[in-house]
Formats: sequence, C-alpha cells, structure tokens
Amino acid sequence: MSEQQKITVSLDDIEQATLQALVKAGAESWIAAEVASAVREAEATGNVICGLYYLESYCKQLVSGRVKGDVTPEVSRPRAASVRVDAAFGFAQPAFARALPLAIETAREAGTCSLAVCHAHTCTSLGFFTRQIAQAGLVAIGFTNASAVVSPPGGTKAVLGTNPIAMSVPAEHGGVAFQFDQSTSAIALGKITMAAAAGEQIPPGWAVDAQGQATTDPQAALKGSLVSTGGYKGYGFGLMAEILASAMTGGVNSVDIKGLKLPEGAPHNLGQFYFLLDPSTYAGDEFWQRLARLSEVVDEQEGARLPGSNRIDVSEVSIDSAVWQLAQALG
Repeated sequence: MSEQQKITVSLDDIEQATLQALVKAGAESWIAAEVASAVREAEATGNVICGLYYLESYCKQLVSGRVKGDVTPEVSRPRAASVRVDAAFGFAQPAFARALPLAIETAREAGTCSLAVCHAHTCTSLGFFTRQIAQAGLVAIGFTNASAVVSPPGGTKAVLGTNPIAMSVPAEHGGVAFQFDQSTSAIALGKITMAAAAGEQIPPGWAVDAQGQATTDPQAALKGSLVSTGGYKGYGFGLMAEILASAMTGGVNSVDIKGLKLPEGAPHNLGQFYFLLDPSTYAGDEFWQRLARLSEVVDEQEGARLPGSNRIDVSEVSIDSAVWQLAQALG
C-alpha cells in the first residue's frame, strides 16, 4: 500500500465514525461506544485487522441480526471466585465491560478470579481486554477461539481457529509493564487474505495447501489451512485456548463456527475466558522485585524489550483512505 493511498486521521474521529456507523446499523449507543473504543485502540496500536477493517462486517451483521445490538449482558457469580457474563449473542466488548467490575472485586477479595464471557460475537483483539485488567493492577491472561483455519500437524483439515492468547502484566505504580497478544497459528488469517488481495506471496511456514503441502501462494493457502506457530508446540497452546474458550464457556468449537465476517448466518456464539490474578497474593512485594529484575536484564540489551513496554500514545494515525471513506459512508 503506497503512502499516496493513506490519510492521517485522529483517533477521536475514528472512534466517533465507528460509533455513528454502529448506531445507524441498529446498535444502542452504549453498546456502540464500547465497540468503538476497541476499534480506536486497535488502530492506535497498528492492529489494523481488528480496527476499521471489521466495521463494515459489524454493520452488516447488525442489520441481518447475526449480532444483536440491543441486548443487555447478564452478569452472575456461579462460584466464589468465578464470574460469568452472558453476552446474549451481542458484542463481546459491552459484555466484558459489564462483568469487569465484579471480576476485579472478586480477584481482589479471593486473590484470583476466572471470568467467562459466554455467547458473544468475536472479540477481535484479546489484548484490548487483558490490558484493562492490568490497568486495574491485576495480572491478566485471556483466551478465545475462532472459525477453524488451522490443521493439526500432519493433517489436512482445519480443526482450530487462530485461537489467540493474551497476557498483560501491571506496572507497580500503575499502568501496564508489558503485554503480548498473539495467535497460536503461525499468522493471522487476515494477513493471508490481505496478501491474496494484493497479489503478493506469503512467507514459507504460514500455511499448507489442500493436500497438506507447504505453500507460499495465498490463494492455495485460503483453500488449505494455516499451521500452528512452532508446529506441535503451538498446536498444544491452540488446543488449550480451544478448551478454555469453548468448552468452559459453552461456546461453539472452532469447527462449528461459520466465517466470522459473513454478513448473515447464525450468531458467532463465541466464548472468551480470562484469569485475573492479584500479584501480591503469594509473594507480596517480591512480585514487583522480580518484575523489575526481569525488566532490567532485558532493557540493558540494546534492541531488546519486553513486548508492549515501549508503547507510545498517539492522537492520530495513518490509515488507508478507502477504509476511512467507507467508515464515513457507513455512518
């Protein structure tokens, strides 16, 4: 994508345009605001696949009823250190927002809390959620699944989604010390679809064709499947995310999820699962000492860093002008 095809847009404008588009498509204002906040965060961090790239899909699925824009998430505490929220086939962001205060309170009381977001639309970026937990002073680990695009090692049929895992660690005096948010597949499916649209090849090790053979052709990859990052080791992490996100929440398995961006069809019915941990529960201040030591030995190496530790807050970003024009038209 050449620079001539890009435009600089403020994050405020991106958030407002997203909110307007979602409301126009049928979402209640408070629900649209939670989703718009996630789109803003994705664009701010350069995670374009989870930003405005998804807006048209959100709007079409609101109109068709594949995602509900007028439902109230139901929050409960089934066990002493467990919080559950039923998204009622609505967006994951407002469901999480409704459940987060109780989950934080529970973790501070019990030292730990598991949070299950049930029957939700795709959450797109897990780091958006775990970051909020870390900003409250708690360690956060999150899991979700997606439509099947990853085949098992040695196999030819997709059984897992990209099934991301995210972790955010709080800083001692507020904020986030570091975080990562990564798929358990070698790459996100969106990178392959973008390469196919641009007529570009993909690197070796991303995907296999329909016969299970390694390929650098994105079109062949789309007819085949992705592979797990790190081979069978990453496959194990993908299975872990699958169990926690689907079986623990009552959400559907990856193999039973239809394309996430299809405008019509059954609701996604996805689950997200989070662990919230109070860092002072077991080791007290030694937690912060160990975290500081880890940061020290990484920072002293030129060019090395803890993931997400050098985040720079911005007020505007450079985005594809066609994507921005579409976002404005949708609103």
